Amino acid sequence: MMSVKRLGLALMALLVVPQLALASLTTNGSDPLCGSWHNDDNSVAIRIDPCGGALCGVITSANATAVADARAAGTTQLIGLPLFQGYKRDGQNHWSGTVFVPDLGHRFSSHITLIDRDHAKVAGCLFGSFLCQSEIWQRI
Repeated sequence: MMSVKRLGLALMALLVVPQLALASLTTNGSDPLCGSWHNDDNSVAIRIDPCGGALCGVITSANATAVADARAAGTTQLIGLPLFQGYKRDGQNHWSGTVFVPDLGHRFSSHITLIDRDHAKVAGCLFGSFLCQSEIWQRI
């Protein structure tokens, strides 16, 4: 039979371990999405930070092809452009907001699913959560 002291330690471990696991996904106590990320072909990098009660991601670098594709669609300045806007957590490891697709010149409904600390699935959708296209982004 387990002593009261051992039972207390076991219960404390049940409370602390999940919090430690969640803290390991965060960057300096902030939201786990905060930080620098790049898309699947490494053509664009962004920095995700809190903004106005949500999360936003601003383009920090882009290769020549991404810049040319954006210009062809009417986006003249890619660096500093808010790519992700208004992302709010709406589930475990899940956020919803909007994503701007520079080479299409249009903003889409979007959601992000954190796969693990260093990988996130980013989806842009035509109608809410329907007709979505996604890619895996990686933390830098």
